[in-house]
Amino acid sequence: MRSTRIAVSAAMLGALALPVLSATTASASPAPAALTSSCSSQPPLPYEVHTKAVSIRSKATTKSTALGVLYRGHKFSVAKKSGNWLYITDKTTGVKGWVSGTYVYRDVRMCTD
Repeated sequence: MRSTRIAVSAAMLGALALPVLSATTASASPAPAALTSSCSSQPPLPYEVHTKAVSIRSKATTKSTALGVLYRGHKFSVAKKSGNWLYITDKTTGVKGWVSGTYVYRDVRMCTD
């Protein structure tokens, strides 16, 4: 009787298996309209601080004077680059200066053009 229960349990488990998807079910659908627009017509996405804090400096070097601080999650735009340094204007405080590109990242978008 015990072996019958095991056999029934195994049969029940087999019945619980998920069906295999057919090729027509898994076919790709058209991309949403938001993903098909031209990237060249959209403004650049902002940069964002991804460390606890980053200093705004007077020159593109760690030895220069610190003019301010940006904290994690702060978003900003970049006016120019020099090596791994980014020249920014903090729109919150109006401070202009350089931040290290090591501690910031830029959001990206998917484009089809």
